[in-house]
Amino acid sequence: MTENSYVPIKTKVLDVCEESPTIKTFTLKPEKPIPFRAGQFMEMTVPGIGEAPFTPSSSPYEKGKMAISIMKVGRITGKIHEMKKGDIIGLRGPYGNEYPLSEFEGKEILLVGGGVGLAPLRALFLALVHEIDKYKGILFCCGSRTPSDIIYKDCVLDKWQKLNKKVKFRVTVDKKDKDWKGKEGLVTTQLDDLKIDLKNSVAIVCGPPIMMKFSTFKLLEIGYREDQVYLSMEKNMSCGIGKCGHCRMGKFYACKDGPVFRYDKISNIHEIWD
Repeated sequence: MTENSYVPIKTKVLDVCEESPTIKTFTLKPEKPIPFRAGQFMEMTVPGIGEAPFTPSSSPYEKGKMAISIMKVGRITGKIHEMKKGDIIGLRGPYGNEYPLSEFEGKEILLVGGGVGLAPLRALFLALVHEIDKYKGILFCCGSRTPSDIIYKDCVLDKWQKLNKKVKFRVTVDKKDKDWKGKEGLVTTQLDDLKIDLKNSVAIVCGPPIMMKFSTFKLLEIGYREDQVYLSMEKNMSCGIGKCGHCRMGKFYACKDGPVFRYDKISNIHEIWD
């Protein structure tokens, strides 16, 4: 984190990858390294336009540069999507709490994600496989609206399953096309018949609020306890340091107290799903 929380670090765009019709991944090189842990987020500044919070999607072990995946949804993200290789933006952070990897050791890890919510899960996944021997295994359930909306195709197609027998993927789309040979249905349909030791497992969920809500309820239905489920609650974050109040959930601020929350800590707060 910079000495002054509001001063961004000058950062160069090294590459831009179009992941889907609405999502691009920007590979960035700050003037000085910005160490982060999986689950934490950055504030990205577009000079003269504004700033917004985004979670890195690259490995925390990759030094000197980071990748951030961004969905085009408004004015700031629209301007970011116009940026090209060589352009300059600002980064400040990292902020928030990370995934508690030490608490995951020796367990089976279930990742459940959809859309751009796969970004923080990709950073977590890459952190997990970096020290894969510490974990019993990883099952990554990914959902997208259509085949063209699948992001990180290098990650979710067959690469990692071929590299390590501890890694499994289940990929589904809400609506298939004529070329799609995989599963069709909501990501919650991939939580049936898990073949996981539920007593020695944790589940991490990230995606649109409605997807997170029903995925969480499904996990509880099949036998996960509330204290085994972790959510990345990134909606409504703005300033990143708990000053603006936009991301308040009950007594918590998503940016300061999260964005990673264990579900039993927030399960009684209705507005987490709003």
